[in-house]
Amino acid sequence: MTATQEPRRLVRADPHEARVSPLELFFDLVFVFALTQVTAFLAADPTFSQLGRGLVLLGIIWWAWSAYAWLTSTIDPELLLPRLVMFGAMAAMLVMTLATPGAFGDDGVAWGLGYLAVRLLHAALFALAARGDAALARAVLSLVVSLIPGAGLLILASAAFDGTTRDLLWIAALILDYGIVLSRGVEGWHVHAGHFAERFGLVLIIALGESIVAIGVGAEDVELTREVILAGVLAVGIVCVLWWLYFDVVAVVAEHRFLEATGLEQLKLARDSYALLHLPMIAGIVLFALGVKKVVEHTSHPLKDMPAVALCGGLALYLLAHIAFRLRNVRSVNVPRVVTAAVCLALIPMATNVAGVATLAILLAVLVALTTYEVVRYGEARQRIRAARVGH
Repeated sequence: MTATQEPRRLVRADPHEARVSPLELFFDLVFVFALTQVTAFLAADPTFSQLGRGLVLLGIIWWAWSAYAWLTSTIDPELLLPRLVMFGAMAAMLVMTLATPGAFGDDGVAWGLGYLAVRLLHAALFALAARGDAALARAVLSLVVSLIPGAGLLILASAAFDGTTRDLLWIAALILDYGIVLSRGVEGWHVHAGHFAERFGLVLIIALGESIVAIGVGAEDVELTREVILAGVLAVGIVCVLWWLYFDVVAVVAEHRFLEATGLEQLKLARDSYALLHLPMIAGIVLFALGVKKVVEHTSHPLKDMPAVALCGGLALYLLAHIAFRLRNVRSVNVPRVVTAAVCLALIPMATNVAGVATLAILLAVLVALTTYEVVRYGEARQRIRAARVGH
């Protein structure tokens, strides 16, 4: 093998054998911490302006994480160089995560520098893997073009501005970072469908796990009363239903469609169904976790406006993302989930007037009703889909 061909060994050899590696799961531990910190950031100042800032933070963190999902779907993360790069990225992401509570204050520059390091390491390793592949090299160039103005705006906003100007620069950085990469399309990228679907399914489990952590964090400084225990049990029940709604059938159908697709269509599905539409799912779970945290802190009191929107609206956002996910994959609309999302939104005013634990009980009842209806109404199709997966 010649010197110019050597770096191509970074690319995975067989797309049918690519599975999520222990290193990728190890890498995702930092992402768990990042989600926890975003929830804490929102809980520290439960206002709608803080909600907007938290969603911007989550959007940028997600873009960094999903970039590494694309990377490890292309390269073999068990090789020495990818391992070292991912270790470095973990350290840089940890800096971002530690700086998250003060990202829109004194720690903004540290947050921006951490983000810049995460993206530079990613782009550099991708560039090495792209040597000898002109199409991939052109695609990787868009990463460099987007990360410099994106991270640069974050650092500039934190170093030189405050208030509304700083917030607008963060939003501009988010738009630039997403927009430049997405505007060039998906030509040239590589994806291993089985690995990609598995990776995003696992990160959804991580987010659901973070919502359970939020229950424990919320209960740290409160007396363990019957109401607190009941709130925790109800919240775990909701998390279990959220898991069911994704993994019972939705993930199976989406993965099957993804594996069947080829070429450009498969790459578009990777971008739309996974890299983009999983973000509102994760955001919905994070918002739900915030609402649960506030309920556990004051089980017998109604929620304030923003936590009520987070709790009920987060579940609605999760369901709406599922609806869009199905629409993108199989071109049909799940009407029961549309209705359930509308019901969750309609419950926001109620959440500001009744005890938080009662709101959790009603939300759990609504979601259990949806799940029961789907299992009964689509029982035959559900069994066929799941049996096909086992056979595959």
